[in-house]
Amino acid sequence: MPSLYIHVPFCVQKCDYCAFYSQSLVDSPKGLIAVYLEGLEVEMAKRQKDAPHGVSSLFIGGGTPTALKDEDLETLMAMLQRNFHLNPGAELTIEGNPGTITPSKLEILRRYGINRFSLGVQAFDDKLLSAVGRIHTAQEAREAIGRLRAAGFDNISLDLMFGLPAQAMGTWQATLEEALSYAPEHLSLYGLMLEEGTPLYERYKEGSDDKIDGLETVEIEAKARCYPTGSVQSDALPDDELQAEMHDWAVERLKKAGYTNYETSNFARPGYECQHNLGYWRGEDYLGLGPGGVSCLNRVRWKNIEDVRAYQSRLLKEQDPVEEAGPEALSLQECMAERMILGLRLEEGVHLTSFRNDFGVDLRDIYRDVLERYKDKDVLTYQGDYLRLNPKYAFVANGILSDFV
Repeated sequence: MPSLYIHVPFCVQKCDYCAFYSQSLVDSPKGLIAVYLEGLEVEMAKRQKDAPHGVSSLFIGGGTPTALKDEDLETLMAMLQRNFHLNPGAELTIEGNPGTITPSKLEILRRYGINRFSLGVQAFDDKLLSAVGRIHTAQEAREAIGRLRAAGFDNISLDLMFGLPAQAMGTWQATLEEALSYAPEHLSLYGLMLEEGTPLYERYKEGSDDKIDGLETVEIEAKARCYPTGSVQSDALPDDELQAEMHDWAVERLKKAGYTNYETSNFARPGYECQHNLGYWRGEDYLGLGPGGVSCLNRVRWKNIEDVRAYQSRLLKEQDPVEEAGPEALSLQECMAERMILGLRLEEGVHLTSFRNDFGVDLRDIYRDVLERYKDKDVLTYQGDYLRLNPKYAFVANGILSDFV
């Protein structure tokens, strides 16, 4: 069974750092949501055949799905129920932002079986939120968490960001400590990345080349250093050393609090790892519907066009709404490289037997040169039937994993 992702490309207002496809509801033409929903239902009916036995998990993301009005949210959920079998006990997640979460919306979601909520908090500091274009306040985030618990959600994930403009170590620590006070089942911690074409990139583009790659440009041995406590002046971005310190402190603090760092940026209490994302990282098939949605089935990948009206128009004409390049048949080498890159971001690592069963080769033969290169640096290790990345190199993982391409 593939997993299912639904992209809702609407936000109240787009954040300054966001490079995902979404439309600001303030600027969107009237009726655009109805156009989106009409196209989405056609695509759902078309893709039913790709999940004849149901889907393994559901993730409704965006954008901000909870920015939809009650009636539109209800329409979306009813469409899902009509077109796909959501297996009993499956993880059913929706994303939302503080300020867009109301008791009536949560009642709709619970009625349709949504059992996991991913809340985009980012920070419990109004100045930091404003600095990156977030329109909610810290108090609204606190109220949203309370509403989620009151509605019966016992699987909540909080998204937090570090490396924000003018964010000092103490501010980051305060954000994480407050997050822990709400006892979330899951936390996702992301370092700020400057994406070309975003307002934040334009604001900080001078000297931004290093920031685009984050700490991937740092030599892997740098993780063995002890970073001094940093501070940030004015509205400057924290440098790489301070970001590394923020990351390392968070890893240790969450470990003490009982969270497992099961993926580079993700932490969970035992049993609350995000099953939907684990499917991606383990190389399982997935369907991505809606404008900008990405799918990969049987080693064929495609992406829908990022235009609501063009997306709907093509579907009504019984045409595929995919980008001009069309579906891409992935080579065996590409699939193996993706399995290594994504799998080594997981704490568990890459399962040797599964790799051999899926690709017909032993990864120790295919990647012998890469494995030899890092063998004496204690970067890659074997544990039982798994190849793992040493956790102390997790924050510079992309620079290492690129060697598998």
